[in-house]
Amino acid sequence: MIAALNQLVDLVEEHLTEEFDVNGAARALGTTEYHLRRMFSSLAGMPLSEYVRRRRMTVAAAGVVRGEDDLLSIAVRHGYGSTEAFGRAFRAVHGANPGDVRRHGGPLRTQPQLRFRLTVEGSIPMDTRIVDRPAFRLVGHAARVPLIHHGINPHIQQHITGLPPQEHLRLKALSDTEPGGLLQVSDDLDAEATEGSELTYLHGVAVSRDTPVPDDLDAIEVPAGQWAVFRTAGPHPQALQKTWAATAGEWFPSNPWRLRPGPSMVAILERADDFSTATCELWLPIEPA
Repeated sequence: MIAALNQLVDLVEEHLTEEFDVNGAARALGTTEYHLRRMFSSLAGMPLSEYVRRRRMTVAAAGVVRGEDDLLSIAVRHGYGSTEAFGRAFRAVHGANPGDVRRHGGPLRTQPQLRFRLTVEGSIPMDTRIVDRPAFRLVGHAARVPLIHHGINPHIQQHITGLPPQEHLRLKALSDTEPGGLLQVSDDLDAEATEGSELTYLHGVAVSRDTPVPDDLDAIEVPAGQWAVFRTAGPHPQALQKTWAATAGEWFPSNPWRLRPGPSMVAILERADDFSTATCELWLPIEPA
């Protein structure tokens, strides 16, 4: 995966002046667009689309400063149909208009070309198992919420606390398949997992395909497939979020699996009364790489 990401960076450089075909790049690298975007975003700390934009504007800035071509020619050369569209993209990266930069030589914010390297960090084994599951359903109460990478998500917290206590008991009684108990489900996540982008959060349980679903509950159909299950324990949600990040930085680069589209699930196995610590299982949908 590290080699594939570095080849991806090289492909970006070769196509900076045209629309970048991520799906075509993924096929050429022997993976999927979904997995490639997720791994890039997790390891680079920015979406692939943002990196492409920053690199394109970094190269374009050199032409602006040199002043050898008019701004429209530079805009067209870098895939923009007008100086207005080019100017908006330029300001978003450099914080200044192209005309001002041409007159004053700056300010400029350069995006260096990325290079991924695998560092040795696996001194602590990740407690993982691979599970093959038939198709099932996730049922419960769903809401659209923004993605937050670190700390407690107040939108999810508000969604859960807004449910009456007896509703949690009703959901638990419906659970009849693995993963058991109440689940925290994230679905419809943007492939680049950009912080602030929206996802569907479902507070619910897993049930078999033939289990009747009450009309007042939301349902997510989950096809048959394989799952990587990571066990975490410690301060909550920090231990869970740390493990989630380590799946991209350590586990996927070291194992012959890749992410496939589908919901991710968190099962709370044990927790303190105040939820300050918890033992969890993180379920991620995978397929052979």
